[in-house]
Amino acid sequence: MHPFKAFLLPLAMLIMLAISFWYSSGWLQLCAGLALFLFGMQCLEEGLKQLAGGKLEQVLARSTATPVKSFLVGMGGTMVLQSTTLMSILTIAFLSTGLIQFVSAISILLGINLGASAGIWLLAAAGHNFSLSPLALPLLVFGVLAGFNGPKSKAAGRIVLGIAFIFLGIDQIKGGFSEFGNSLDLTKQFDPTLVGQLAFIFIGLALTAVLQSSHATLMLVLAALAGGQIELWQAMAIAIGGNVGTSVTTAIVGWLGGNRSGQRLVLIHALFNIVTAVVTFLFLMPLLWFSQHSMALLGAGDNTLLQLALFHTLFNLIGVIIFWPLQTKMAYWLCRLLPDAVEPEVLILTPEQQPDLIIKPTKATPNQARYLNDAALASADTAASAVVHELQHLSRLSLEVICHALYQPIEQLNSPILDEKLLNTLPNDNNSLDAKDLYQQHIKGVYSDLLGFMSRLNVELDEEQQKFWITCQMLALQLVDAVKNAKHLQKNLFRYLREDSIFTRSLYLDLRRHIFWVLRETYSLNRSELTEEQSLLALSEINTETERFVKEFRHRIFSAIRMQNLNNLQASSLMNDLNYSHRIAQSFSHVLQVSLTDENKLLRDIRNLGGDKIPLVSL
Repeated sequence: MHPFKAFLLPLAMLIMLAISFWYSSGWLQLCAGLALFLFGMQCLEEGLKQLAGGKLEQVLARSTATPVKSFLVGMGGTMVLQSTTLMSILTIAFLSTGLIQFVSAISILLGINLGASAGIWLLAAAGHNFSLSPLALPLLVFGVLAGFNGPKSKAAGRIVLGIAFIFLGIDQIKGGFSEFGNSLDLTKQFDPTLVGQLAFIFIGLALTAVLQSSHATLMLVLAALAGGQIELWQAMAIAIGGNVGTSVTTAIVGWLGGNRSGQRLVLIHALFNIVTAVVTFLFLMPLLWFSQHSMALLGAGDNTLLQLALFHTLFNLIGVIIFWPLQTKMAYWLCRLLPDAVEPEVLILTPEQQPDLIIKPTKATPNQARYLNDAALASADTAASAVVHELQHLSRLSLEVICHALYQPIEQLNSPILDEKLLNTLPNDNNSLDAKDLYQQHIKGVYSDLLGFMSRLNVELDEEQQKFWITCQMLALQLVDAVKNAKHLQKNLFRYLREDSIFTRSLYLDLRRHIFWVLRETYSLNRSELTEEQSLLALSEINTETERFVKEFRHRIFSAIRMQNLNNLQASSLMNDLNYSHRIAQSFSHVLQVSLTDENKLLRDIRNLGGDKIPLVSL
């Protein structure tokens, strides 16, 4: 679609909305109140998130040892933030990046749904006859004044402003329904039949899907109920639809922005709301009677707002009762329905391993990041975990490209005994891949995705988190530099290992043997269970051996020139390639040293991400 045509539809809708304001002052007041309410909810959500300073994310990640703890975290977080969508997105982000387990995420989700009922109790307690505007005006002043101080004070001011705008919005919404009066009376136009109940459920679903806020839908329902425009059963039906509508936003974000784990949780969320909606719909009239008589026993038999709040709580409580004993089984079956992608043993195959594949690297789609998704940008912790996983992926790719540049199989790194026959193998067209093409195909795309992901993170970072991002950028650059050096080294390896000069060939074989030795040693050290002190000592020994080899190899080159075993062209190539190999060794050594000594927990945990296959060799 042409950009101009895509602009016409929203413009036409805005013009029609403006015209509708001209003809109905009640409609204008209602929309203005809704806008103030939504803006206040946004301010409140942002302020609470900024004021927490990442503490909510830390609690979410660490307080999931048992289902009960996970449930309480979900319920408490929703009560604090008053946003089921934000809590659901945070849970999806933590699940997608592996910070919490799937069963724990289900318990959190159940808590989120029950915690959502706290908001309607507060809105219902405000009543209809009590004006909140007098309270909102001083709150606006205090909120603006708080914004002139430091970051924490500014966040607190944002919260106060959010509460003030919510109060103003509530009064405007109530005033808008009052303006409509009997012209919007739906109490006599619909009977509590099956069709009537389904119609109001659809209204609630549509409202929540459009407004992207179940609280805004419930506020409209409370105002209409207080104004007498709808009956209690109609309000309950809209509330049922509103709960189902909350799945829409979460489903879009979780399915498109998350990985398999996030998609499974989206299905659980939708299943929870749909199943609970069906059950409460079937028992709508008994639940109506129960809500009315329960509140009558508490002295609020005439307060339909509190009766609706009780019904909303019962809705979510019924869902929790149904789904609580099924958590483990649901996790098992959804993992079978949507299994994780199996990580291959080797990422880059040689022509011999895929003889039927015609390789055309220049036309192939570049490899992309596997673990970076928009859901992980919800917080600094989830984004950091995603980056750690992607660094693992980049490290595996970098290692395999370097092995191909050396004309050595990746399996050599993991073999208990080094195969000398393979180390002495000469390159040919059947067992080689061009490192330059491999870099373009497998490294460049992942590296660019990694940098782009880190640049899109738009949350406030503390000093330790800023250090983490700088370190991650440095680690990625070290890995890419190692590949680029191997790419330059491969040209002369292919040429001189196939030459007739036995002396030159032996020097290049020794050079290749040393680089591969460094890769094997760092790989072995990465998989070892040594203490930090022991690991650093072993790494120091690798660095010492590397420096000794470089010094000795340089001496051999100059001796060969004096003995006329090498000409000047061969010697210059060897010196350059010795420099490339030294840089490769330094890159892997530096990355491993950072992961061993850095104080950031995520950087130290990165060494344990490899599993039983081919883990991060350099990290």
